[in-house]
Amino acid sequence: MLLYTILPTLTVRLLGLWVYKKKVARDGIALTFDDGPDPDFTPQLLDILSKYQIIATFFVLGSKAEKYPELIQRIHHEGHLIGIHNYVHWTNACMTPQKVRKQLKDSVAAIENIIGVTPIYYRPPWGIINVFDLFLVHRFRLVFWSLMVTDWRSHGGTERIKSKLLAKLQSNQIIVLHDSGQTFGANRDAPHYMLDALDAFLEICTLRRVTFLRIDTYLHLLQFKKRAPSRRTKKFLIFIWLKWERVFHWLFNIRPIDVDNQIFYSRVRKYHGKTIQLGSGEELNSGDLVIELHFNNEKLHQLITESDSMFQLAVQMKQAVKSFMPTLTQHVHFIPEKVKAIYGITMIHRGSKQLGFTLTELPKGIFSRVTQFYLKLLLCLLHPNGRDRLKMKSELLSPRIATISTQELCKKYAVSVELIAISEHAVPIS
Repeated sequence: MLLYTILPTLTVRLLGLWVYKKKVARDGIALTFDDGPDPDFTPQLLDILSKYQIIATFFVLGSKAEKYPELIQRIHHEGHLIGIHNYVHWTNACMTPQKVRKQLKDSVAAIENIIGVTPIYYRPPWGIINVFDLFLVHRFRLVFWSLMVTDWRSHGGTERIKSKLLAKLQSNQIIVLHDSGQTFGANRDAPHYMLDALDAFLEICTLRRVTFLRIDTYLHLLQFKKRAPSRRTKKFLIFIWLKWERVFHWLFNIRPIDVDNQIFYSRVRKYHGKTIQLGSGEELNSGDLVIELHFNNEKLHQLITESDSMFQLAVQMKQAVKSFMPTLTQHVHFIPEKVKAIYGITMIHRGSKQLGFTLTELPKGIFSRVTQFYLKLLLCLLHPNGRDRLKMKSELLSPRIATISTQELCKKYAVSVELIAISEHAVPIS
């Protein structure tokens, strides 16, 4: 018994090998329910979850799934995840490996026949496994728990269960509850108290805006966090990157336009590239002088960390750029050279046209590929979820040339004569 079941169970419980049992970061709570479906309590449970628009994971018994297929269908149709809790509620410690595999095979077949989906998440009854169950990890994902509130007992009633749930609210637990009182050692009426406690618990969680996750979503987040660099490593990389950019600015004489509001850095240079038709009707030709704009990546990092989505980031960048355009217009007046246009390359260009910029695709070639690699690397480094953003929006994150003629700039963002006159007494920044 020691080698067959006790040591394997202790190994996976204490070391967390091949199983999911605890949250690693503050992403949300995983609600899981065992022993169902039950014709008396599961419909009430689903009503409560629907009331608060929460999705959960149900580890069901295959024999009950066959007996109550309409409940399995409802669980599935309402967006919950269905896993396996054996065909009947027997512990794996008392079954041979062949018997365990038959339990799983029959449970998989029962669920597949009802909803057409193959379950891959498995929670053995009482969290007990035998040594041969370790070979199941190639086909199933073993899921344990980090918070159990003994809700299968009636003693203490609703308040005992509710207080235990609330005590761990900030710990991002994988919670196990039971929507049936028909298993060995359980009280028949225990789910009544669990449901009342859960209703009160979810009401408080809703007010506190707690997030609830299905186990498959939890797995996705866990895998992402394993791939992502640590917060300390990423901070160090960002620090090095921004220091290097300061050196780059010094080497190529790129200076802030406004030292008090350093959104943009710039330099005056000759444009080299294909002719671009500007919105004003003019043409930007190779050899024309342009003001080359560089967005301050320290500011970009600040905006990214404050944004919940790429859309919100684009809106914030648009607002920041729009408020800066009169300052840019004023800056043009102080440049002694005859500048044809303002020029920059950006990957976040939503709203640029409304600001007066013309967007042009980068000509295909080495420069285009290097620029795209650089900008995507920058997004991956600066954005907390940069890698996922690139995967989800890679087709939209292509760099564009943004240009606006100085004539159009001054027309669209005219600076008052009084403001220019006052500014002429100040030291110009170029």
